[in-house]
Amino acid sequence: MSLSHGRPYLAIPGPSVMPDRVLAAMHRPAPNIYTGALHEMTETLVPDLKAVAGTRHDVAIYIANGHGTWEASLLNVLSRGDRVLALVSGRFGEGWAEVARALGAEVEVMEFGLDRPADPARIEARLREDREAAIKAVMVVHADTATGVRSDVAAIRAAMDAAGHPALLLADCIASMGCDRFEMDRWGVDVAITASQKGLMTPPGLGFVFFSERAGAARARADMVTPYWDWRPRAAPEQYYQYFGGTAPTHHLYGLRAALDMIAEEGLEQVWTRHARLAAAVWAAVECWGRDGTMRLNVAAPEARSHAVTSIALEAPDADRLRAWCEQEAGLTLGIGLGRMPMEGWFRIGHMGHVNAHMVLGALGVIEAGLAALSIPHGAGGAAAAARALAG
Repeated sequence: MSLSHGRPYLAIPGPSVMPDRVLAAMHRPAPNIYTGALHEMTETLVPDLKAVAGTRHDVAIYIANGHGTWEASLLNVLSRGDRVLALVSGRFGEGWAEVARALGAEVEVMEFGLDRPADPARIEARLREDREAAIKAVMVVHADTATGVRSDVAAIRAAMDAAGHPALLLADCIASMGCDRFEMDRWGVDVAITASQKGLMTPPGLGFVFFSERAGAARARADMVTPYWDWRPRAAPEQYYQYFGGTAPTHHLYGLRAALDMIAEEGLEQVWTRHARLAAAVWAAVECWGRDGTMRLNVAAPEARSHAVTSIALEAPDADRLRAWCEQEAGLTLGIGLGRMPMEGWFRIGHMGHVNAHMVLGALGVIEAGLAALSIPHGAGGAAAAARALAG
C-alpha cells in the first residue's frame, strides 16, 4: 500500500508549483494575436516585470528557458574574443561560463567552491590587476540552483566600484527572482536574467533579460548577436510580434499575468519575507536531523544560503533511497543532487514561488517519516524544530 494517492507535491527547485490561478488563466481558447486584448494585456506585463526586478530600465522577453537567457545576455554585450570574469559557486555558474566560451568569449573562471559565495575581496583584487580593462563583464549567479549558494551581488558591485573597473555586472537571477531579495538598479546590476518557472510561478518557456543603459550602449558595439536574440526590438517593439521575435507565447502570457497579479497583491517585500521564513524552517529541520547521522546543509553560513532552494548532503545511497520513498510512498518529489560527483550523496528541497507553511511543514514531515521508515540515522525532532522556527 502507498500513501501517495492524492495531490502530489513537487518540491524540486523548478519548475515550481503552479498556482491554480495561473493554470486557470491559461485554460482558454487561442486568442487573436494581431490586435485587441492580448496586445493590451502584454503591455501591462512590462512594468510589473520591472517592478519584480527592481529596475526602471528595459526588459526583453524571450520564448526560451534560462539557458536561452544565458545566450541572450552575452550575445548583446560582447564581441568575439572579449574577456569575461565568471564567478563560480556551483554548476550553474559553470554552465554560464561554458556558454560564454562556446560563443567565442575568452572566459576567466574564479572558483569559490561549491559551498560558499563569491568573495568580493578576491574580485576587487583581480580587477585592480586588470589595468587595461580587458575584462568586459563580470558574471555571477545570484543563487545557484545546484548548490543553494547565494552570493552578495551588491557587495560585488561595491568591489568593482572600489577597483574603479568599468566592466558590466551580469547577474543570473533564475532561481532567486521573486524569492530572494534582488534590487537591480539599487545594486548597480547592468544585466539581470530570469525565467518563468521558479519564483514567477509560470510554466517553463519564458525568459527575461533586464538591461541598463550601460548594457544598451555595449549592445551598439557587440558583434555576436543574431536577429532572434537581439534585445533591441523586443524592448522597444514597433510591431507586436517584435516583443517575442515571432508568434506570441499566448497562454504563457496569460499565466504570467496571473502570477504577477499574485505577487503584487501579496507585496514583493512580503514575498521575500515569506521565502526567508520558510527557508529558515527547512534549515532548522535539517540541522536537527544532522545531529545524529550524516545529513548536513551544504552551505554553513545562513547569510550565504538561498531562500529558494536548499542543497543537502546525505551519505550515498541514503539520499536516493529517501527521495524514492518520499515520492513512491508519500507523493513528495524532492530534487536530485546536481553538479556533484557522486550525485547520489545529495538531494535538494525547492521552497520557491507558490509555497506556504503547511506545504513546507508537510514536506518536512514526510522526509522525517522517510528517515524513520528507512532506518537512516538522524536526530529526532526535525519537523518540530521547523514548526518552532515558523512560530517565531
